[in-house]
Amino acid sequence: MEVLHPRCAGIDVHKKLIVACVRVAEGGRVQRAKERFGATTAELLRLSEWLTSFGVTHVGMEATGVYWKPVWHILEASFTLVLANARHVKAVPGRKSDMNDAEWLAELLAHGLVRASFVPPAPVQELRDITRTRDLTSCLGAGKLTSSWERSSERIQLVRSPWRSAA
Repeated sequence: MEVLHPRCAGIDVHKKLIVACVRVAEGGRVQRAKERFGATTAELLRLSEWLTSFGVTHVGMEATGVYWKPVWHILEASFTLVLANARHVKAVPGRKSDMNDAEWLAELLAHGLVRASFVPPAPVQELRDITRTRDLTSCLGAGKLTSSWERSSERIQLVRSPWRSAA
C-alpha cells in the first residue's frame, strides 16, 4: 500500500495520559518509537519537541470527549493535524492497549486511511466557547446572575461618579 505520510504519528488522548507512536518510513524500512506523556502544558510541550525531533509532519489523534482540545492547540502550529473519530479507527478487533491504539492510528494515517473530523478555525472555536459559556450562565439561575451583575454595575457607577463630576 502506498505511503502518503512517511513521517507521521498517532496519538491516543486520555484525561491524564497521552500515548504517542511515531512512524518513520525510510528506504523501505519502517521504524517506530513510542512514548507516554502527561496532560499538563509542560508535558504537551515535551510531546511537541519529541515529535519534532523525528521530523514528523502529520499527527493523527482520536477524538475522545474534549481531552483532545489542549493537545490540538499545542500542536496545531507545528504539524498538520488530523482528528479521527474513535469509532472509525477502533473498528479493528484485537487492539487492547493504548500503545497499540497509537501505533494503529499512525499506520492508518501513513497510508491516508484516516477520515478527518471537522475542526473549525480558532476564531470560530473561541466564539463557540463564548456562546456556550453564555448559554450555561443563563441556565444557571439567570435571576441570581443578573442581580449580581446589576449590583456590580451600581458599585462601578458609584466609584466612577466622583471622577465624572470633576471632569
